[in-house]
Amino acid sequence: MNKKSVFTISNCMILGIAVVLSGCGLFGNNQGDRGELLGAPDRQGWEMTRPFGMVSVPSGTFHMGQADEDVAATQINFNKQVTIGAFFMDDTEITNNEYRQFTQNITEGSEIDLPTGFSVADLIPDTTVWTRDYTHHMGDPLVLYYWSHPAFDDYPVVGVNWNAAKYFCDWRTRYLNSYRESVGLPIMPSFRLPSEAEWEYASRGGRDMAKYPWGNPYIRNAKGCLLANFKPGRGNYFDDGYAYTSPVGTYFANEYGLYDMSGNIAEWCEDAYNPSAMPLTWDLNPTYFDDNIPNKVIRGGSWKDIAYFLETGTRTFEHKDTTRASIGFRCAMTYLGRSSGYEF
Repeated sequence: MNKKSVFTISNCMILGIAVVLSGCGLFGNNQGDRGELLGAPDRQGWEMTRPFGMVSVPSGTFHMGQADEDVAATQINFNKQVTIGAFFMDDTEITNNEYRQFTQNITEGSEIDLPTGFSVADLIPDTTVWTRDYTHHMGDPLVLYYWSHPAFDDYPVVGVNWNAAKYFCDWRTRYLNSYRESVGLPIMPSFRLPSEAEWEYASRGGRDMAKYPWGNPYIRNAKGCLLANFKPGRGNYFDDGYAYTSPVGTYFANEYGLYDMSGNIAEWCEDAYNPSAMPLTWDLNPTYFDDNIPNKVIRGGSWKDIAYFLETGTRTFEHKDTTRASIGFRCAMTYLGRSSGYEF
């Protein structure tokens, strides 16, 4: 046998082995990819659906920081151009009845994983805030009825600290995704508290440098009606139609469809409060994380605050373990998809 014959026989054997291996699927041909790089098979498709009660906030760039004179000379919110990725946000604050669904679920034996030193009792709204927050104030009727009575079902939940608001977001995530998994759908991103930058960006509704969610510069419309629930003057709480909180969505929404981004109740944000956070954070989706700082950012002002706290650029804070009759929250969710300024 000459070398040419040996070579030919060897080639035939190699070709035969390749055919056998290919037939066994070791080269992927049994998947019909013809040896091309087509990605892993059997991957589910993805469509980002907006959760009930949320609105779309498109990605964009804006000037974060004070939108008017720094009256208090705080120097804690200098202007800085930042970019925010697209996300979903609750169109109103979380209501008493929405929060009640949460408390009923966690007290009916659902599987929960509470942080160390945290009990279910810590998650129930603290109704004593209606008397404890204010000196010589007859808040007893609100202590008795605000959380429990159906008359207040559509009012924003208060008396909830930052820890409880965070846990509500965790529970809401598990609650939604447990259903989605049960019907064979891929899980959704986690619900969470909005970052301070996201909150400010959303509150302006696409109006860069806007002093208020409705624009500039007044707190009344052309008919003299107040545009939010707050304290317009000393001892004057009722000019806006409500002595305390108002039902969510009572006043006009901003351009993104968000209600009560100024007034009614102030809202917890994700960020730890640092007066120097602005120059320290990045200019893309800035969020200031620091577990060693117990004070957390609140934004938007409330029914008991003067107009200064309603401004989109005003920063303030509260201790994460503190409950107030003027502080609640709403949730956000990161959008997974095309990063653009277009509606989605």
